[in-house]
Amino acid sequence: MNETDKNKWNNIYASGEEKISRPCHVLSSNSHLLPVTGNALDLACGRGANAIYLAGKGYETFAWDLSDVATQDLANRARKMGLSIKTEQRDLTILSPPPRSFDIIVISRYLDRMIIPDIIAALRENGLLFYQTFIREKVSDFGPRNPAYRLQANELLTLFQSLRIIYYREEGTVGDAAKGFRDEAMLVAQKRTE
Repeated sequence: MNETDKNKWNNIYASGEEKISRPCHVLSSNSHLLPVTGNALDLACGRGANAIYLAGKGYETFAWDLSDVATQDLANRARKMGLSIKTEQRDLTILSPPPRSFDIIVISRYLDRMIIPDIIAALRENGLLFYQTFIREKVSDFGPRNPAYRLQANELLTLFQSLRIIYYREEGTVGDAAKGFRDEAMLVAQKRTE
């Protein structure tokens, strides 16, 4: 990322184009897998719906994004809600999470293949990764147009093959494309003893 990308995302968040939403589906539908305690990172948090969800469940929560507009807005909303979320404007291509630092990492609609090894390293033993992002085999125009920011078929499984896969879903265009969970892949994986 660079200053141009930061400015682009700051403009999107300042304009209100990117709406405040619910936590991502992979997290909300698999929340029963979350540990009882621990710390959590909402990586590339945007408006921070995942961070708010995790902080509301009592986790020590961190939220990082390239956009300082998004992280400042999240910090203000969290304060008003009485939630403790440690927000940080951070370029993940320059400053990755430290090794063995998080029990939970959530990534929603963000893809940078170069930092995958750093994400895996940032998980503590038995730590969980909740990942959801766009795929190339899509049924709508929702999401990025650039195929570089979309996963190939089963790519999440390959990218995180060193982790124990607990849950995976990717429907592509199979069957009745008007039903189901389309345009994205979801994965929950756990880091086991090294």
